[in-house]
Amino acid sequence: MTPPLAQFLNSVRGQQLAQSVKVRTQAAIDEAVAIQQIAAPTFEEAARAAFVRDQFAALSGVDHVEVDALHNVYARLPGRDPNRPAIMVSAHTDTVFDAATDLTLQRTAERITGPGIGDNSLAVAALLALPDVLRDEPLPSDVWLVANTREEGLGDLGGIRAVIERLHSRLSHCIVLEGIAYGQIYHSGIAVRRLRISTHTAGGHSWLHYGQPSAIHSLIKIAARITDLHVPATPRTSLNIGLIEGGRSVNSIASDASLTLDMRSEDPHMLAMIERDVRDRCTVETDCAVEIAVVGDRPGGSIPVTHPLVQWARQAVEATGSVAAYRAGSTDANWPLAQGLPALTIGITTGGNAHRMDEFIDLAPISSGLLQLALLTVAVAGGVS
Repeated sequence: MTPPLAQFLNSVRGQQLAQSVKVRTQAAIDEAVAIQQIAAPTFEEAARAAFVRDQFAALSGVDHVEVDALHNVYARLPGRDPNRPAIMVSAHTDTVFDAATDLTLQRTAERITGPGIGDNSLAVAALLALPDVLRDEPLPSDVWLVANTREEGLGDLGGIRAVIERLHSRLSHCIVLEGIAYGQIYHSGIAVRRLRISTHTAGGHSWLHYGQPSAIHSLIKIAARITDLHVPATPRTSLNIGLIEGGRSVNSIASDASLTLDMRSEDPHMLAMIERDVRDRCTVETDCAVEIAVVGDRPGGSIPVTHPLVQWARQAVEATGSVAAYRAGSTDANWPLAQGLPALTIGITTGGNAHRMDEFIDLAPISSGLLQLALLTVAVAGGVS
């Protein structure tokens, strides 16, 4: 039998939706570029949030446009039945790049390259495109469109936590958007723990006090012991020292130093074991005081591939001509999943080099990615029987 979404896409309504996506695609690309040009480091998303707010406010058929204290931007696409549970579509506005990053883009006929263009400017642009795409497709349920903050780095999902606290009682499902993941369905959220490990001592002069403990030397030894830790391939587990800071000058014995460690695992029990081993290695043969602080705690969660939300997502991908792949990852979907809300993450196009200066998006699949999003939104909001 032909899957329902494929049938819908072949109907008059489905063809109108596909035409709306085709018409809106170039504008979405242009908006992605405009968004990328606004620096938005984690905790500094205000300017980008203001841009998104203004774009929503200019759209017809959208109401309840506002920005909260964390610079999350909200807009509602009202459905026909206010008594039906709503759905939420979200995309994070922050990037891993600091405010001084050169945001110059390189463009060819096939791709756009530059920091943050895929993660997550294109996804935010797709969020802005939805009201136009769905203008002639009245939906039974309200759709909340949210551009949230604090997904990257040490944001610890602060933006989506505030969003879910505000909207949870109204929602039935959550769809999270990432720019570079078209064809992939992230239905399982990988648990993440982040530690800041600091060393402290008296310090001193590199010549006069040579031989006295150095916070940096001690931290390097701790880092070496951590990187020697065995990490299993199954369940997939990782650890990464992403930041090291410390010292006062080249001719000073450092009195303070710190590193920030990211740990992930598909198995929460394995993650707990890795953290325990890390903590044990922090106090072996050290001549400095050691302080360990939790600076990030993303809970895990999942829905099975048989869940209707996942199957609607699969049908949406396949209806637009791609092959769906089920994935586990750490995204904003982690938080609603942990709160018992069905959630998943999908992408808008293919690309690569996320979190690098040469990050890129492929232009050709964007129309298919937008159509996939529109189909999934219509289905989950009750527009496909």
